[in-house]
Amino acid sequence: MIRPLVFLAALAPLAACAPSTPAPQTMPVVDPVPMVPVAGVSGLESREPDACKAKSYVSALGQPGSIIPSLGVTRDYRVVEFRGIEPQEYDPLRIVFRLDASGNIYNIDCG
Repeated sequence: MIRPLVFLAALAPLAACAPSTPAPQTMPVVDPVPMVPVAGVSGLESREPDACKAKSYVSALGQPGSIIPSLGVTRDYRVVEFRGIEPQEYDPLRIVFRLDASGNIYNIDCG
């Protein structure tokens, strides 16, 4: 009679180790919603290499941004100042002059 009581007394601390929360339930598998194209929205646009002929203005790199009007740029262009806000519409034929913190041109690309 004493042995079963000793056995139960030995199991009592192990009962405290049992998990108190139930096991997590698995989520049911749901089919993904198909993507439907929206009229007028094209998503990502392909970026053509140097479609705006930005390499023609490489000589302006390192120059102050104030010389941009004197470069004779015949295409649309945009000047992005250091930490300035840049609109996100992409035009592969537009030249983008990017200025550093001191106002010098550090990059010229299309966009």
